Amino acid sequence: MPNFAKPTQITVIPCLRYRDAPAAIKWLCATFGFEKHLVVPNDDGTIAHAQLSFGNGMVMLGSVMKEATEFDLLMKQPDEVGGTSTQSAYLVVNDADAVYASAKAGGARIAMEIRDEDYGGRGFSCFDLEGHLWSFGTYDPCEARC
Repeated sequence: MPNFAKPTQITVIPCLRYRDAPAAIKWLCATFGFEKHLVVPNDDGTIAHAQLSFGNGMVMLGSVMKEATEFDLLMKQPDEVGGTSTQSAYLVVNDADAVYASAKAGGARIAMEIRDEDYGGRGFSCFDLEGHLWSFGTYDPCEARC
């Protein structure tokens, strides 16, 4: 089986779109602990491209454009599909209870209450301010494999 992965620090980077990307960036940093790595604004205040780091991980995001680009046509926002999600990013954290408290304080809607998992670790899932699903936990699959 071919190995297509580039030998770099991060090989999987979730990408998201937000209607109010500047507000999402501020909220994701304040609530979940992301840090701005790169933010490229458009002249109209929307975000052309942003990279937010979390430990040695990262997400990329941008604004949903008023005039839909080819990429925008391929992606739907959660409120366009009844609030459902087809995928979720999982973030490995030191203290799931602290992130849970921060998420609740930031107004995140909890999807799965915090709990200890049978396979190890402690975690929860929640929706951000625009309905994207995020999962956080202390379970680190790389402890055994990576």
